[in-house]
Amino acid sequence: MDILIKKAIKGNSEAFISLIDKHELTMYKTAKAILNNEEDIGDAIQETILSAYKSINNLKNSKYFKTWLTKILINKCNDIVRANKNIVFIEKYTKEEFYEEDIDRRLEFDECFKKLGSEYKLVLSLYYVDGFNAREISEILNENENTIKSRLLRGKKYLKNFLLKNHEEVDKHA
Repeated sequence: MDILIKKAIKGNSEAFISLIDKHELTMYKTAKAILNNEEDIGDAIQETILSAYKSINNLKNSKYFKTWLTKILINKCNDIVRANKNIVFIEKYTKEEFYEEDIDRRLEFDECFKKLGSEYKLVLSLYYVDGFNAREISEILNENENTIKSRLLRGKKYLKNFLLKNHEEVDKHA
């Protein structure tokens, strides 16, 4: 991967495309944690790719490529959030997308995740989906590492309590 990054920095567009292909899924999942609809997610990823391509020669250390790319993506997502401030999106689920039993679990998790504050959603997504550790997340978000650790703990605790409470409610009515 380091070789691809160095080639991309030197202007090799094929190397850059390969790098983006390797990070496409994690970029999508990160954007999904911040944005509410597929069009905005696509726009954020597209703008991130363009911005990264134009400024890749500013990357000082190739081992931080993923962190650098994620930081650009989060900034693009935040720009879209600000632009959409007064617009409300409702995500639709169809039976074709999920099996019947999976739809309930997915909706339950999404309901819980939506109730989290945006700072928890983003931190949990960067941690679980993208695989960043607390130190890396603190660098990406320009936040104190202890603040990130605290958000991770609180977010995990909230998710656990919410999901356990819902399962207890279901068991009572069964």
